[in-house]
Amino acid sequence: MAGKLTKRRVDSAKPGETIWDGEIKGLGLRVWASGARSYILKYRRGGVQRWVTIGQHGDGWTPDKARREAERLKGKIRDGIDPALEAKIERDADTFDAFADRYLKDYAKSHKKASTVREETRALKNHIRPALGRYRIKDIQRGDIARFHQGMKAHPYAANRYLALLSHMFNVAEDWGLRPENSNPCRRVKKYKEKARERFLSPEELKRLGSALAKAEATGENVYVIAAIRLLLFTGARLSEILSLRWEHVDLNATLLRLPESKTGAKTIALPAPAVQILTDLPRQVKNPHVICGAKKGAALVNLQKPWRRIRAMANLEDVRLHDLRHSFASVAAAGGMSLPLIGSLLGHSQPQTTARYAHFADDPRHAAANAVASAIAASMGGGNAKVIPLRKSG
Repeated sequence: MAGKLTKRRVDSAKPGETIWDGEIKGLGLRVWASGARSYILKYRRGGVQRWVTIGQHGDGWTPDKARREAERLKGKIRDGIDPALEAKIERDADTFDAFADRYLKDYAKSHKKASTVREETRALKNHIRPALGRYRIKDIQRGDIARFHQGMKAHPYAANRYLALLSHMFNVAEDWGLRPENSNPCRRVKKYKEKARERFLSPEELKRLGSALAKAEATGENVYVIAAIRLLLFTGARLSEILSLRWEHVDLNATLLRLPESKTGAKTIALPAPAVQILTDLPRQVKNPHVICGAKKGAALVNLQKPWRRIRAMANLEDVRLHDLRHSFASVAAAGGMSLPLIGSLLGHSQPQTTARYAHFADDPRHAAANAVASAIAASMGGGNAKVIPLRKSG
């Protein structure tokens, strides 16, 4: 019978050799070709032989400590627990990368809008996965999240958005049993202060932009780029709403855009006369359902940023973002004395109303308001000589 495992026996074992303890059945020491020595436990479960590694000699493990651990594991085996399976589960625990894939597939696509899923996918790919992807989801601590957040301090708004996304994802991980309850590592990671940026165009700046758009159009700028920028100005719509707009959403008779999806859900946008004229004149591409067409056949325009940078440079408006056109719409409305609830309705900030509400659109104050705002913008852009199209009556 083999003797008890001792330090002398362990040290004298040769590479490729496995020696067994004479007191605890199944406890052994395996010596690898590299010379590393690992304590192991061999046992049978369901008629199948199993192995589990206890630890490496010299790395905090001694024969006596390995013997105690073997006794503990054998107790678990008697209780019906398989230590080898436990070890495999531990080794194969979800990395953040694997969890992110599952989150997008099994949660986000079922519970969030398609546009939100696209935004989260980009945020994960470009920023979050490179920082946290290799960590196991259960091992990520507050310090890991704080370092990631700190690393984005030059972009505080984005850093805070990604922190909110991570917090939500870790709540889902808890719901799925991948982390203990109330272990969200995003808690108490302090968000950066965000300074609101409310840039809007003055009448003189609107005139410069109008001239730049006219010049760009005359020199061959993409007609859909020009139309998109003008629609942003005349409707106060979000960039995503204009770029994703399809002709089936455009009701020129009722002068409405009927959007099935937006940041706030389904909504309608009142079309003022200048916007109606743009849509009336805009060429439609065969087999392309999008209003703002891209270079790819049948697709929408995806990137408005590059042409916008060219146009705003021509207008000497280098600090103006596309989203500031929406702010400009609201500022002209406020300067015209319109009420905040009405402005909120024009911009889609209030609860959307049903389509039937607009059956008698000429009586809807939003149309008059939208028409006045867009006409004022058009007048500024055109130096006071803008063409205003009277609204058509329904019925």
